[in-house]
Amino acid sequence: MSIHLRWLSKSSSKLLSKMAEEINSSSTATAAATAERRSLWPSVLRWIPTSTDHIIAAEKRLLSLLRTPYHQEQVNIGSGPPGSKTRWFSSGSDEPRFINTVTFDSKEGSPTLVMVHGYGASQGFFFRNFDALAKNFKVIAIDQLGWGGSSRPDFTCKSTEETENWFIDSFEEWRKAKNLSNFILLGHSFGGYVAAKYALKHPEHIQQLILVGPAGFSSETEHMSERLTQFRATWKGVILNHLWESNFTPQKIIRGLGPWGPDLVRKYTSARFKNSNGDGLTEDESRLLTDYVYHTLAAKASGELCLKYIFSFGAFARNPLLHCASDWKVPTTFIYGVQDWMNYQGAQEARKHMKVPCEIIRVPQGGHFIFIDNPTAFHSAVFYACRKFFSADQGSNSLPEGLESV
Repeated sequence: MSIHLRWLSKSSSKLLSKMAEEINSSSTATAAATAERRSLWPSVLRWIPTSTDHIIAAEKRLLSLLRTPYHQEQVNIGSGPPGSKTRWFSSGSDEPRFINTVTFDSKEGSPTLVMVHGYGASQGFFFRNFDALAKNFKVIAIDQLGWGGSSRPDFTCKSTEETENWFIDSFEEWRKAKNLSNFILLGHSFGGYVAAKYALKHPEHIQQLILVGPAGFSSETEHMSERLTQFRATWKGVILNHLWESNFTPQKIIRGLGPWGPDLVRKYTSARFKNSNGDGLTEDESRLLTDYVYHTLAAKASGELCLKYIFSFGAFARNPLLHCASDWKVPTTFIYGVQDWMNYQGAQEARKHMKVPCEIIRVPQGGHFIFIDNPTAFHSAVFYACRKFFSADQGSNSLPEGLESV
């Protein structure tokens, strides 16, 4: 979401107008026919040089950096359970939906760790973590419905409740298809919000909840800063707030730039994940991540359109997790980068109302993407959070050096 705010503030009115025209110019049927024709063209001849095949191919190239074997599959979650009121389930089409899934097997008896990405991301963002985590877990990572290599149905939700159900119910259908139970659920940022909401609705399946820089703990009435209040009163703030409420996403900028979109993504990933603490991306990692991120962002708009229904401008939750803290039923560990723009104080406030074990860990030398910025320390935090699932020779009850408990 920080990406969202920065990119919107730098976009010119000319570009916004151009993209609005592009987005609204054709009907769904025409767009589908055009997409089918363009899929036959070479990438260099397309305005938006991507496709679903490009996403999966870019994912394979990125994961080729790993040493641990994995299995990739498109898990069929059906067209919807009978009687569901969730709009993607009750679509006029009976076309089944799929959740793109990668699984890293570990030794027999290892606990299962399911990883859920954040807004504007996909499971490949965890590429620096799979090898280390698979030594102690059976690791499963997914692309949420409407993102990455998963199905991208038309997003027709019109409320916060419907939007939450879009992600919660599709995840539950995926769990059923995979026949999973008693697993550890890890969610990052918006994925942390979804993971927490899922655990509130289906706590019987979750052994442990790990929320990494989770979004959605506070509402704007509780934590609106004076600086943001003042900014929203300016003409720039009024414009950006209007764009937010109009569901203008950063992905629309990338699509609007067409063949120049990859260069914008390259500049972002190079600047965001530069080597700042000795553990930055290698040249190969940066190149493959950039390629992967571009294709996942430029593909058809779907899950990204959840933004305005879940958050108000400034990334404040419309239905905050803090208000549900007393209903928490799953032991939870919060992990934040020391430079994370998500405020860990929301988790501290929630802990006061929780009736289950809760820990808050801060990891040094990293921000919101702590698992990319400082993967070694991040892995230590995850292993420590799950220490009760390991034998004495696998883990320690002492907080690893460098980590901070708050």
